[in-house]
Amino acid sequence: MTDFVRGLRLWFAPQRIREEGETPDYRFSLANERTFLAWIRTALALVGGGFAVDQFLPGLRWGVRVGMALALLAAGALCALRAVNHWVRCERAMRRDEDLPVSRFPTLLSLAVGLVAGAMVVVVLLGWSG
Repeated sequence: MTDFVRGLRLWFAPQRIREEGETPDYRFSLANERTFLAWIRTALALVGGGFAVDQFLPGLRWGVRVGMALALLAAGALCALRAVNHWVRCERAMRRDEDLPVSRFPTLLSLAVGLVAGAMVVVVLLGWSG
């Protein structure tokens, strides 16, 4: 079984992670959980922002409004999925006494949010409406 499939299985059966390595100091596991919750809060904020753009900016051109809303909703969905993946990868690394995994996801998320924010600035400055 590949490492990816094992990691994916841990998403739905986190108790199985105890089968790997040694139990880390509980403070590290709790810090990992707090990081997971921060990612989930970010995902919820992005989803809420996507709905807000769609529902509360009806004056925007349809394509602009839907494009920005979909970008935020997609970023929120990816962030939520990444939260679980990151939690599992970090917990496994701590149990195996390995370096914590690195990720490009924070950079990609920042770029996506920055692009949507930039588009919103252009919309506000140009006053685009339907």
